[in-house]
Amino acid sequence: MGASRVTEAFASGPALIPYIVAGDPDAASTTTYVRALARGGADVIELGLPFSEPIADGPTIQDAITRALDAGMTPTEFLALVADLTDEVDVPIVAMTYYNLLYQYGDASGVEPFVAAAADAGLAGLIVPDLPVEEAEELRAACDAHGLALIFIVAPTTDEARIARILEVASGFVYVQARMGTTGARADVSEQTHESLAKLSEADLPRAVGFGISTGDNAAEVVSAGAEGVVAGSVFVDLIAEDGEDVADRLESKARELKEGALAGAGAPPQEPEGT
Repeated sequence: MGASRVTEAFASGPALIPYIVAGDPDAASTTTYVRALARGGADVIELGLPFSEPIADGPTIQDAITRALDAGMTPTEFLALVADLTDEVDVPIVAMTYYNLLYQYGDASGVEPFVAAAADAGLAGLIVPDLPVEEAEELRAACDAHGLALIFIVAPTTDEARIARILEVASGFVYVQARMGTTGARADVSEQTHESLAKLSEADLPRAVGFGISTGDNAAEVVSAGAEGVVAGSVFVDLIAEDGEDVADRLESKARELKEGALAGAGAPPQEPEGT
């Protein structure tokens, strides 16, 4: 089942979870890029399902979403892309998107049609940043019924009572927001990251830190602070936006840098490149 596959991705050491937007700049490129990220050491891949009002995302990812929407990416095309990818890449794929897209999918009202179709396509989980945990019962029930992880974001301002409620509902892993604000690459790791990890020290699920991770040193720091995984998005989306014939190679190289940083933070030896 998808939820267990996501959690199991953390079993052999700190997990790398890169994010890119599906359909940026087109579906065929996304397939190539996902393969490259997997070669670079990705343990889970977070694939953005484009939405016209991405409130949790900074300018870098907003621009990528615009490119993907302009190229014709839709929820139906997204699920077809996921189905193709799950036949090619042995890495669980989770979608980050917004509740309105899930709710409006298909002919019937509610989230069940999308979750059922996502499970059939091989999607392993969902991250829905605009869904409050207090309103998550319907989506949680659908995800449980179809074996998808439902992943929640814990912000630096999330209090202990709300964290407890999130942990009752969440599955897969907990996405720890490294700093306040929207997504975007940064040169440093916020002190808020350490505080958030401390709040979640008793969590049964693995904790992956995102929002601002861009270098191997960043990855090493958050893992040494106690995280079981690292999420990075804008740094990969920037590489895609730069374009060029070697985008896939640069994505693979950056993924390997972050994975090796995470391993170093855990005191583990560096990974061997694929094929050695």
